[in-house]
Amino acid sequence: MNFKDKIIKEKLPKHVAIIMDGNGRWAKQRGKNRIFGHKSGVKSVKEVVEAAGTLKIQYLTLYAFSTENWNRPKIEVDALMTLLLNSINSEKKDLIENNIQLKVIGNTEALPTKIRQKISKVIEETKINTGLTIVIALSYSSRWEIVNAIKNISKEVKENKIDISNINSDLVSKYLTTSEIPDPELLIRTSGEYRISNFLLWQIAYSELYFTKKLWPDFGKEEFYEAIYDFQYRERRFGKTSEQILRK
Repeated sequence: MNFKDKIIKEKLPKHVAIIMDGNGRWAKQRGKNRIFGHKSGVKSVKEVVEAAGTLKIQYLTLYAFSTENWNRPKIEVDALMTLLLNSINSEKKDLIENNIQLKVIGNTEALPTKIRQKISKVIEETKINTGLTIVIALSYSSRWEIVNAIKNISKEVKENKIDISNINSDLVSKYLTTSEIPDPELLIRTSGEYRISNFLLWQIAYSELYFTKKLWPDFGKEEFYEAIYDFQYRERRFGKTSEQILRK
């Protein structure tokens, strides 16, 4: 029996987020350049999207490009932007046919104009879809997001649109780029690294964390199903005791 068959359909997370890490190391192990690894990682994205759709997961957030990634060598950044544009062009038809909605979070103003325009068009064309929502984190970092939220809240306090006494966690969440998206119940990171890398720091306060040594190009459907299976056997207490959870 594989992991998919062990999954309890009634205990699925609504939202799964993934830090897709290890493309460069995967390529290096094969004597190839990092760009080869990024291209190979696209296959894993397709497999995970298909697996999430099969399970009827509602939201899947993929950490594709951080604000810190702009500091990588220009040749790699340019290749990633080209790969992104090509992927959007090639996958748009499948998104529409499979009732998948696309959303993007991050400082998209930093993206090349051509890519920004293409993304906006696909977001518009898929916004009526009611199946899986894929959220791509592009030019994203959690610290950028939180600072941006603070600036916007401060501006509205100054304009007397917000009373400072009404600022709470719910209000802050409304000013984040994920305001229309539920917090992820499960965060997956590939490649054997045990860190969050500035990703959804506010949103993962109570997320279950799942780390695997698999490099991203080796992470496919079965690995995704295994992560979901593992999640289902976690005890999620949210600050309560086990006894309180059992009494519910």
